[in-house]
Amino acid sequence: MGKALDGVRILDFTHVQSGPTCTQLLAWLGADVIKIERPGVGDITRGQLRDIPDVDSLYFTMLNHNKRSITVDSKHPKGKEVIDGLIKACDVMVENFAPGALDRMGYTWERVQELNPRMIMASVKGFGPGPYEDCKVYENVAQCAGGAASTTGFDDGPPLVTGAQIGDSGTGLHLALGIVAALYQRNTTGRGQKVLAAMQDGVLNLCRVKLRDQQRLARTGVMNEYPQYPHGTFGDAVPRAGNSSGGGQPGWILKCKGWETDPNAYIYFITQAPVWDKICEVIGKPEWITDPNYAKPDARLPRLKDIFATVEAWTMTKTKFEAMDILNKYDIPCGPILSMKEIAEEQSLRDTGTIVEVDHPKRGKYLSVGNPIKLSDSPTDVTRSPLLGEHTDEVLRDVLKFDESKVAELKGSGALTPPARKAAE
Repeated sequence: MGKALDGVRILDFTHVQSGPTCTQLLAWLGADVIKIERPGVGDITRGQLRDIPDVDSLYFTMLNHNKRSITVDSKHPKGKEVIDGLIKACDVMVENFAPGALDRMGYTWERVQELNPRMIMASVKGFGPGPYEDCKVYENVAQCAGGAASTTGFDDGPPLVTGAQIGDSGTGLHLALGIVAALYQRNTTGRGQKVLAAMQDGVLNLCRVKLRDQQRLARTGVMNEYPQYPHGTFGDAVPRAGNSSGGGQPGWILKCKGWETDPNAYIYFITQAPVWDKICEVIGKPEWITDPNYAKPDARLPRLKDIFATVEAWTMTKTKFEAMDILNKYDIPCGPILSMKEIAEEQSLRDTGTIVEVDHPKRGKYLSVGNPIKLSDSPTDVTRSPLLGEHTDEVLRDVLKFDESKVAELKGSGALTPPARKAAE
């Protein structure tokens, strides 16, 4: 059976993380993604954070599976000829250059439309239209500007960024959805369109519950489920809430057996109202079931700190997995704090394709994330990332239909290779 995006061809001008996240997801779903790279250099992440000398880094390989790589000098007249041809032959063009860079290359929206009126031109930018739209943005900047950092951490400490790449990868996922929607609309209109995903917007979308809380705070001046209640104070902006869940179900991270030596011997525990009676029985506090100070959710809110301390006294007698086994029998919501080492070794994630082992001709075997979206009729086959320029000849012949003499001419012109000086170095 074919893939979901069979027949869709993507011209990939992206680099680093946000754009490659988007195009990799489209490639996983079956699109033919042709990655345009600078001759002799390629995506900057090929050389960033290398763990093996002169081999593409894990940073690059884990963001560029299932793609083809072609090297083209966009400043060379014959290089532009190749890019023009690819724009005509592709359905979607994706870029995450700095603001204005694509225009300076000569590929304004008007020029792209002239070459291919059906082209969908998708962009990741740091900010949308407004005072900061010309600013260059990286992951942590997006987290700060999108509201995540100001609401992450504990109230007696500074703002914190999260290890989850919600600015880069989160925005790439948003852009992929926009591209698929534009492709669907094109079936009706026959026209291409621009698709924009701003990193600030993407982060804010993932922080929507905090915007919800900002409005609640402005109306009431207090939020009972936040750890600042009842003994702390609230200002005029949503405070940092530690490990509170943010969803109306009081939760906290609690120590488990071995926490003194294992930094991840913890469990997330939620005191969900429907299973409160079961929680009381499990932790040895059956009297709380009828005690008016604990029986109802509103009564428990001012006492959450003491409640979690009591629960923690129980969890500290169990490993996180022992606690999970017991709590799950009673449908008490909880989850272990899993380290990256534990995730990498978890067999069930291998079985579902969430973690995949990939074989690379120069790196050897390595682990990567697989497609997080599972389609029953379109399973994902994760193939390795391309070597720099590996598919240049193939794309010229198969996509642009150039014969051998034309390919030889382009190679001889220097449009596909680095300048002689750089090549010699």
